[in-house]
Amino acid sequence: MSLPRLHLEGDRFVDEAGRHVILRGVNLGGDCKVPYPDGGTHIPTDFADHREVSFVGRPFPLSEAEEHLGRLRHWGFNCLRLLTTWEACEHEGPGKYDEAYLDYFAEVCRLAGEYGLYVFIDFHQDVWSRMSGGDGAPGWTFEKAGLDFTTFHEAGAAKVMQHCYDYARGGGRQEDNYPTMTWAHNYRRPGNAIMWTLFFAGKDFAPGHEIDGLNAQAYLQQHYMGAMQEVAKRVKDMPHVLGFDTLNEPGSGWIGQEMSHQHTEKTETHPERVMPGPAWSPLDGLLVARGIPRTIPVMRFDPAEMKMTVKGEERANENRVSIWRDGVACPFEQAGAYRLNANGEAEDVNETFFTRKDGREVSLEADYMMPFFSRVAGAIREINPDWMVFAELDPQRESTEEGFPEGGPDNTVNASHWYDVVTLVTKTFLYPTSVNPFTGRTIEGPQAIEDHYTKQLGRTKDAAETLNGGKGAPTLIGEFGIPYDLDNAAAYKAWASGDRSEKPWEKHVIALDLMYNALDRLLLSSTHWNYTVSNSNDQMIGDAWNQEDLSVFSRDQQDNPHSKDSGGRALKGFCRPYIRRAQGEIVSQKFDLAHRKFVAEISVDKQAGPTEIYVPRLHYGSGCDISLTSGRAEFGGDGQVVTIKDVESNRLDIVIQLSAGA
Repeated sequence: MSLPRLHLEGDRFVDEAGRHVILRGVNLGGDCKVPYPDGGTHIPTDFADHREVSFVGRPFPLSEAEEHLGRLRHWGFNCLRLLTTWEACEHEGPGKYDEAYLDYFAEVCRLAGEYGLYVFIDFHQDVWSRMSGGDGAPGWTFEKAGLDFTTFHEAGAAKVMQHCYDYARGGGRQEDNYPTMTWAHNYRRPGNAIMWTLFFAGKDFAPGHEIDGLNAQAYLQQHYMGAMQEVAKRVKDMPHVLGFDTLNEPGSGWIGQEMSHQHTEKTETHPERVMPGPAWSPLDGLLVARGIPRTIPVMRFDPAEMKMTVKGEERANENRVSIWRDGVACPFEQAGAYRLNANGEAEDVNETFFTRKDGREVSLEADYMMPFFSRVAGAIREINPDWMVFAELDPQRESTEEGFPEGGPDNTVNASHWYDVVTLVTKTFLYPTSVNPFTGRTIEGPQAIEDHYTKQLGRTKDAAETLNGGKGAPTLIGEFGIPYDLDNAAAYKAWASGDRSEKPWEKHVIALDLMYNALDRLLLSSTHWNYTVSNSNDQMIGDAWNQEDLSVFSRDQQDNPHSKDSGGRALKGFCRPYIRRAQGEIVSQKFDLAHRKFVAEISVDKQAGPTEIYVPRLHYGSGCDISLTSGRAEFGGDGQVVTIKDVESNRLDIVIQLSAGA
């Protein structure tokens, strides 16, 4: 299937026929973070084989492409955020690319186009690497930076599921050993913080730390972009490939943080939100990395006080294990961040070491992220000058909501992420009353929750106004979604007991409906997190990564392999009508799930191509009535796409609803 090329006009995607395009897609897939076939975090490993792994088969074996890509098209998706990792491409060693994987990945890209799916490629990471509790970078990056990842667990420098989980106890959750969302706390631990600081700002904060003759920052970024270019070379002639994501949810390291500050409360001088988990200071991390024990306060939400409070402490590195490799000195001490005296105590601590450079305050976004975006743009546009850059800032920083700094490359898309954080972290959808633990605010009723989502997403959309030289940019929410194991996997237990009704998925459908309503109100493009082929209802496994379980599909829900819908979870929450291409500009669109009524308005450009609307049989299988103020409607494709032709008016109003008596 030949897809028309897209370009940017202000805050819209527009195709060659002059039509406003909404990209409604999915992340493919959650298990692309781990090697195939047995690299999931539910399988014990010490990562000794990190140079020998293979990712061929992620997101699926090529023999299964027709099934999965056909299902995604059937569900109305027209776009993929297609995951790969730096490790998948260059795991064997610096400059040693996995040619078999690169060829495989290119074939997945090509096949996506045949199924009518645009693609943008996401070099994914979470907390740097599998060896530090997440995914992304190859293991050899630690070695090159001077760190020994085999010491991280003992030193408390990273919390890794494979080292924490007691596999002998069997499946399921182990909140005592590996609490929900623990992986995200690794951003603050030294195994991560050192790598992110070197990656983005090694030239400023560790100027003497060189790898093979280059500063660590230049070396790491050069290899990251080298891997990106190897993928780019193989997909450069595929017109449905829109471009590349800069880097999934990048960490900030210690950039902009005061050396001794442990962030346990919001103040005028430290207005950032307080996050759950251990509140590490940069000095804590630097000393623990040297093998010096530290006491770290641990934050939790207190429902009585309706705020984050100190609820204990963590004693880090009682074993006095250094994570630096033999013979490697701490580059930050060498640069003047602090000094250890003869008793192993920190002296001459420079509190502003990570906050100021050359007499001025540093800005993570302006000084480091925007130049990084430009380097990514330069790297991929050496291969294809027309590619878009899908830009992401650190989502954990409130400054992200203030917008992208000026500067950066043209032809950039705002690909920021958004989640209902309470639902994500607690695996509970608080409905109809929701409480925000960061603000203590109570939200009552479905409309108030939808309004809250719309307000949050609206701020994300507004962040794009400074992009592309102030012309603005489309916003494509690169990730959003819900855990499907809500309420301690209640839906899975109902399924196991034989309940095949829609009732176990009721909460999931409500939550997703409210999210998609907010996206529609703001006319945002999006890629849902996620579709994982290997997903399992076992709470130890989920999406095969750190017990996360957000996949819209699971084999465990597939009781009829001949039906494309079989295996879908809470389908009615995300499989819904929307305008894919509009003859002109979309003014509004809205879907009322309860009454299965879709209403939209288009400001018509009579020179543009015809409007296309996805109308799923899931909602209108017994027939629908289509009311237009002008033109005529035709069903095409697999019977789920309505094309509107011969529009004579400047404004087109559309109403789609169940046929009378249906």
